[in-house]
Amino acid sequence: MQKPIRALLLSAGLGTRLRPLTLKTPKCLIEINKKPILQHWLNKLEDINTEMILINTHYLANKVNNFLNNNYSQNKKIHLFHENKLLGTAGTLLANYKFFSNSTGILIHSDNYTLMKLQDLLNSHHNRPNNCLITMLTFTTKHPTRCGIVELDREGIVQNFFEKVNNPPGDIANGAIYVFGNEFIEWLIKNHPHAKDFSTEVLPFLLGKIYTHHTNMNYIDIGTIDALEEARSLNIN
Repeated sequence: MQKPIRALLLSAGLGTRLRPLTLKTPKCLIEINKKPILQHWLNKLEDINTEMILINTHYLANKVNNFLNNNYSQNKKIHLFHENKLLGTAGTLLANYKFFSNSTGILIHSDNYTLMKLQDLLNSHHNRPNNCLITMLTFTTKHPTRCGIVELDREGIVQNFFEKVNNPPGDIANGAIYVFGNEFIEWLIKNHPHAKDFSTEVLPFLLGKIYTHHTNMNYIDIGTIDALEEARSLNIN
């Protein structure tokens, strides 16, 4: 029997590269096809019957609170975790490790945009090799110097990781969506209880233990105005 799904949507970022758009609007509420990015992810999580969703807030948190109150006030699945000081991608996960107790967890950076269905990623995770603790989404990027690039073996297991280097050895990028179970949370607490950044302080210690699911769908990091315009040009529902 598969465990219930619980998701953490990382939504607290400052969105500095999207200014001036983010001077009054948090990045997670920037609209694409008339929907905030956060709403797109909430819809995707609903599609896979996610039991509980945790959204962290910091920058312009009142705007995120208002959006959720106005649109999801009856949805008891959604919970907020406010950070007076940003904890970092790994720090937020560690601060909420009990949230994932006895579940299949998903960690999502909500400033990405994709056609991909999360069920496909979950299916890959459930069929991962026994020695792998987590499953990472990967995609083919047009801008490898802007991404974390991975090298894989024949099974699709990460053997090396290059975080935004000048001459990356390929174009297969980390999509910053991860699926995991309790064994990973236990490993993280035991080995890296004070980690802040997931990409630089956790992933390098998991080489050989990260399975991947590759999507050929459009996948865009909404980090710049150009990327936002590219996403808006796609016909994504």
